[in-house]
Amino acid sequence: MTASDIQLLAIALAGVVFLVVMIVSRLKMHPLLALMVACVAVGFAAGMPEDKLVKSIVTGAGNTLGAVGIVVALGAMLGKILADTGVTDGISEVIVRKVPVRLLPWAMAGTAFVIGIPMFFEVGLVVLLPLIFSVARKLDEAKQVRGSAYVYVGVPVIAALASMHGMVPPHPGPLTAIAALHTNVGATMLYGFIAAIPAIILGGPIYGAWVTPRLAVRPEPALIEQFSARSEGTNQSASRPGFGLSLLAALLPAVLMLAHSIAELAFDKGADILSVTAFLGDPVIAMLIGVLFAALLLGRKGYGRADDLRAALSASLKPIANVLLIIAGGGAFQRVLTDAKVGDAILHLSQQFSLSPLILGWIISMLLSVSTGSATVGIVGASGLLAPLAAGQAMNVPLLALAIGCGSLFFNYANHAGFWLVKESFGMSMGEATMTISVIQSIVSVVGLVMVLLMNLMPALV
Repeated sequence: MTASDIQLLAIALAGVVFLVVMIVSRLKMHPLLALMVACVAVGFAAGMPEDKLVKSIVTGAGNTLGAVGIVVALGAMLGKILADTGVTDGISEVIVRKVPVRLLPWAMAGTAFVIGIPMFFEVGLVVLLPLIFSVARKLDEAKQVRGSAYVYVGVPVIAALASMHGMVPPHPGPLTAIAALHTNVGATMLYGFIAAIPAIILGGPIYGAWVTPRLAVRPEPALIEQFSARSEGTNQSASRPGFGLSLLAALLPAVLMLAHSIAELAFDKGADILSVTAFLGDPVIAMLIGVLFAALLLGRKGYGRADDLRAALSASLKPIANVLLIIAGGGAFQRVLTDAKVGDAILHLSQQFSLSPLILGWIISMLLSVSTGSATVGIVGASGLLAPLAAGQAMNVPLLALAIGCGSLFFNYANHAGFWLVKESFGMSMGEATMTISVIQSIVSVVGLVMVLLMNLMPALV
């Protein structure tokens, strides 16, 4: 490890600290401005040429908006229709009526576990926000939870979605590790499910029960209204859709994505049906179909005129404009750290370790993910470094792929777009966001590693 590697790591750490100070100190700088300033400061400190730095900022912001921003916008539209037509209110009423308050976190974790099988973390959260806000609002109004009802309901969802995202194929992280290590999808998936269950329990309902009384989180009133209450311009006298139609409207994007995941396992590569399911199951297309379905089937009854529906969809984007731009800023910061070669410095550092491949894979992936703000960079870097080792000695390679995936989840913080999505959606401070998504993902990551080491003591599945 060279002096330049140490310098790069110091710059990356200083950049994150500088970012946090700008936001939480007396400056109280808007997160988007703070992220842009941090990008420029880190880029110049790392010696990036001006043109490359600008390109990194633009590319990082654009890629993040393309991958996450459109989905978030479509999710806001879908959430608005579901709220205005009484769908989320009806579903949440059934949940609150049928499930005791003390068991609600477990019910929400179970829901997110299923939703999270085919969905990216950010997409799953966007799909479930209307349900989270609607259930939490009812608990909040009834004063049934000590502390923040939004944390009480939201923490189990975050834990479940994060666990599935990092541990279980067909999510891109685990699939990337599987491809690089040339291992078995089925075995990795089974191991992932086994590891995810205790991770979700400890990081979700159990941690949530501890942290809820300690936080007073309450989202912006505009977002609460958007996702959980009927607004002006809707047909207030219209009856709610039936429970079956409500579930279909709310979960159609998840169904389309899950269908693609099942098709990938059921059919050979190159089968014609896979191109169809891949298109319909793409997050952007699935969310678009969900919005159109809800607008056509629910919009006619829920809104008096077509103009009312269009006005409602336009209004749905206003509360999330701030969220979208901050997410884009997080993507820009992540790209600058990556292009500054911070990941290479971490790889050089990792070569100094002499550890079990499972622990080493987790550590390398964790360090890369934390330092660059990209779980993908963590997984790609760790898998590439350990692929020769996996091929050259007898070991449980599916567990190595799982360990790498778990490492990529650790301490999701200010250089991750997902951190900003949670923070801004729930109206959290930096400290509150750290106590939720950052700590939750760290718990999930560590529990996942412990499960990997325990399963390594047992006979291999393949």
